[in-house]
Amino acid sequence: MRAAPTLLALVLAAAFGGFAATAMRDVLQQPAQAEPAAPATVRTLAALPTAVDGQPLPSLAPMLQRVTPSVVSVHTKQRVRVNTPFGNDPFFRRMFGIPEERIAESLGSGVIVDAAQGYILTNHHVIEGADDVSITLSDGRTLTAEFIGSDPDTDVALMKIPSERLSAIPLADASALQPGDFVVAVGNPFGFSQTVTSGIVSAVGRSNVPGVGFQNFIQTDASINPGNSGGALVNLRGELVGINTASFNTRGSMAGNIGLGFAIPIDLARNVMQQLLDTGEVRRGTLGVDTQTVDARIAEGLGLPATTRGAVVTRVYGGGAQSGLRTGDVVTAANGQRIDSSDALRNFQGLQPLDSAVTLDVLRNGENTRVTTRLRALPRDGASYDARLTGATFADLPEALRRQNPRARGVLVERVAADSRAYRSGLREGDLIVAANSGEFRDLAGFRDTVVEEPRQLVLQVSRRGRIGNLIME
Repeated sequence: MRAAPTLLALVLAAAFGGFAATAMRDVLQQPAQAEPAAPATVRTLAALPTAVDGQPLPSLAPMLQRVTPSVVSVHTKQRVRVNTPFGNDPFFRRMFGIPEERIAESLGSGVIVDAAQGYILTNHHVIEGADDVSITLSDGRTLTAEFIGSDPDTDVALMKIPSERLSAIPLADASALQPGDFVVAVGNPFGFSQTVTSGIVSAVGRSNVPGVGFQNFIQTDASINPGNSGGALVNLRGELVGINTASFNTRGSMAGNIGLGFAIPIDLARNVMQQLLDTGEVRRGTLGVDTQTVDARIAEGLGLPATTRGAVVTRVYGGGAQSGLRTGDVVTAANGQRIDSSDALRNFQGLQPLDSAVTLDVLRNGENTRVTTRLRALPRDGASYDARLTGATFADLPEALRRQNPRARGVLVERVAADSRAYRSGLREGDLIVAANSGEFRDLAGFRDTVVEEPRQLVLQVSRRGRIGNLIME
């Protein structure tokens, strides 16, 4: 398994998950207030239904007997180099008994979604950087897992194990899920295998979780604790509705669950899985525009009411002209989903399948109009941008980094072929291109637009391991 670039590891290592994030700091707590005595009333409490599809269900046990064999423990091992004040001097290592490396181990969960092929879904952060991954089934068997692929921006990873005597969970239609529906989380929190917790769906379509990539989370109050990452969130029919991903606690993950758990909808996870199986990677489309969140000041400048919310188009790139959008357009909804900010529009784009049709509700010159377009993929090979970039492969910054730092801008160098033209000019894997003499840009679409006319001299400003320098591309 190839280790992720250093930048990705630094950005994503603590992004979130079963080893949980704690990014919500501002919590309002109202003190209890005494109230005048009132006549006794009967309080209505939520209760499990007595039947599902007309069948009595006095207990969750029958459903769990079908589900739990499909939830597995994921053990990872990573070889970590041990640094010392004496560098790599073998004499001092022997003198003080300092090993050159240590083995870091972690534990998460996974879900068998295809018994015939042995496919298991889990979280990217569960297996990120691992050198060895093993799967322990509910019957006690431990098997070595084969890594198929992963998508850091949605935190979905796909593995494969030998398909012998496996049981898979049927997949639900997550779009039918509603707040108030009962759900059950199954996983291995703190190493306690096959732990089951229950609750309700608190919300769907959550996309304002700090420090996480593209988001469309199911929020639940079913307890999700460290080790639950990658486990199953199921409905009362035993169908998989989501992959448990994150829990949040203002006092830290070790304080326990406080009813703020998040899961990736299975429809999204299934789409990522299919792309990984088809092409080995996840590709995303773009509208080819830059946008800015509309506030009262911008609304006034556009001659719109101060209460207007949306994403105003500030720049249309060459390829973006095909989108039908114009500078000054305010996007207020996409496929019927309300768009209140630039981040919301970017998040929407990142969750759509490549080349999917998109209908945008737009305010243009103060009038409502509708634009129908498609999300188009950007080429990522440097040769299609400029011959001097031949051999390099580019990508947008991780979405988690953009959410942590809204001012983050640039293009990530994913790979550079040895002895290629880009390599001979000094470009290396993991470099972050933050500026260029060809023009300003925020992301890959902007970078491509600036070099489309092939400037006479191309100078890239590159950040590498915290140091910034200039490279003249020959």
